[in-house]
Amino acid sequence: MNILVIDGQGGNLGKQICKMLLDRLTNVKIRAVGTNSLATESMLKTGIDEAATGENAVIVGARWADVIVGPIGIVIADALLGEVTAKMAAAVGSADAKRILIPMNKCDTIVAGIENLPTSALIESAVQKITSYT
Repeated sequence: MNILVIDGQGGNLGKQICKMLLDRLTNVKIRAVGTNSLATESMLKTGIDEAATGENAVIVGARWADVIVGPIGIVIADALLGEVTAKMAAAVGSADAKRILIPMNKCDTIVAGIENLPTSALIESAVQKITSYT
């Protein structure tokens, strides 16, 4: 199974996801894509298989992935303070992969009906969903 983790800004969310996935799953390939180099570097430090940065890396990674995970903003153009381009959002949104989106109520995107849970609980839920597909 090929898992694509996408994150931006400081990459802390993606870093935590990568760590949990590495701890819990075997026989998977994890690739991380940061919308900026700081996010990529943060995720790469976890020991994942591969990492890249930027718009084209998201587009190519979305074609490669069986599962895509990241904050909900990865499917919204101009999200993450403008780091997500329209092409990135379209690539993730139209990918054949399962998308596991973490409902971060930030950057002017509010998900109605979602409890205001701590980030750690949201990440745990996302990782549990990914493990159910492996």
